[in-house]
Order: sequence, then C-alpha cells, then structure tokens
Amino acid sequence: MNTVPTLQLNNGDAIPQIGLGTASLNDDTVAPVIVTAIEAGYRHIDTAFRYDNQRGVGKGVRDSGIAREELFITTKLDGEFQGDDRAIAGLDECLRQLDMDYVDLLLMHWPLPQRDQYVSTWRTFEQLLATGKTRSIGVSNFKPAHLERLFTETTVRPAANQIQLNPRITRRDHVDFDRAHDIVTVAWSPLGQGKSLLDDPLLATIGATYHKTPAQIILRWMVELGLVTIPRSSNPDRLAQNLAVFDFALTPEETAAISALDTGEEKRVDSDTMGH
Repeated sequence: MNTVPTLQLNNGDAIPQIGLGTASLNDDTVAPVIVTAIEAGYRHIDTAFRYDNQRGVGKGVRDSGIAREELFITTKLDGEFQGDDRAIAGLDECLRQLDMDYVDLLLMHWPLPQRDQYVSTWRTFEQLLATGKTRSIGVSNFKPAHLERLFTETTVRPAANQIQLNPRITRRDHVDFDRAHDIVTVAWSPLGQGKSLLDDPLLATIGATYHKTPAQIILRWMVELGLVTIPRSSNPDRLAQNLAVFDFALTPEETAAISALDTGEEKRVDSDTMGH
C-alpha cells in the first residue's frame, strides 16, 4: 500500500497530497470505488453537494472499515447556499448525507461574483469553522482578485483554493498568489479533459525514462510543484497507479518542460451551470 505524503494547511492541519475526485460518480457507483481506493492507500476523498453522491461516499467510508479520523474528507457548497446564512443548513445537509459529524475541509464551490454574495458566505463559513463541523475552510475556482477581497473584508484566510489545473492550464499566477498567501492549491481535473493531454509525446518520453504512464508523470509533476491533486478514476488499476508516484522524482528540467505545455485554455467555471 502506498503512503501519501501531506502538505500543511495554514491552520496546522495536514492534507494528503493526492486524493480521490468523485465528480463523475453517483451514489450507487461511488461506494465501491471509495472502498477500493482506501484499500489502495487513499486517505483523501473529495466530494460536493453538487455531485449528488455524498450518501455513497459516506457508505464507502463506512464499508471500508477504516476509522473516520484517518481520512481527510472535502465537500463543497454551491450557489444554492450562498448569501445570508444558507451555508449553515448546507453543511448540516452535507453531514446528514455523509452520515458524519464533521468534514475536514469545506469549500465554497464558486465565487459567483455577479451575485456579490461570496464575502457574506465566507463570513458564514467562519462561523461554521468555529462550530467544529468543519476542521478547515477554503474556496474553489477563486481568482486572486476574489481572494484579495476576502483578505480585506473577512478574518479567516482560506486554507485551500481548488482550481482547474494541469500541464495545459498551469495557472502559474494563481499558484504563486496562493503560495505567497499561505493557501494550498488543489488541482481538479489534473489529467485534462479526454485523452489529448495524456497522448502528448513529451509525457510518453519522460514516462519511458521512469517506466511510468503519462498520467503518473503529470501527477508527479504536481507533487514537484507542491500542489494537492484529486484525479478521478473508478478503475482499480488506475487508482493504484495514481498513487504510485512517490518512488521517483522528475528533474527540474523535466518539470519545466511539462510546465511549458501550457496553452492557457480553460473550462469556464464561474456559473451555476458547471458540474464541477
């Protein structure tokens, strides 16, 4: 079984550097995947109210037989729970579905700046942090300007910012901003959309050097950059492969070459219609 290293959040808690993304799985399909992942060594599970799979995530955790406190569970509240104190009922519902007393990290799923409610929502997140129903609070799909406003108008600094990030969308400015403000960057969709990124010849060439797959090279690249990443898979072999990236290291030149694959393309994630 692989042991996944952790990064320290700004409140002192530790977050495993590789976790399991569950965005494409429903209640019925996710539970056995959670069991398989935990048996493979995963200790970090990422879900969201929007994914409509939290009951299955909770069942998978219970079926795994591992103690809750050995796991790091992230969930997210979307636009339905922005404004006023809506996030209070939102987190309570997440915990009810998960059948857990707390989550390790609660994220605001999008800033939705056109609504101008993310600051008031963050103040509610601060209240939720004080209750112990979440150990840490953070954001998702926030840009530096959104974070700057939180710094100015609220008290608690986000522990993490989960954003779309892969070798084609490196977001160096976002990552540098997060790091400068002691915020851990978490990468969603780290292997890209579809197969095109995984078919890049550079990744195959570097992979041949270490006897690793292109996906493993990408995940190792993220480890080298000090990121947390949450690849999605329901395939037992790939679940295991995605953790088998701690027995080698890329050279600085290889890391830079992978970063140079950046095309700047990105999927829009600032509306209520997005699935992630």
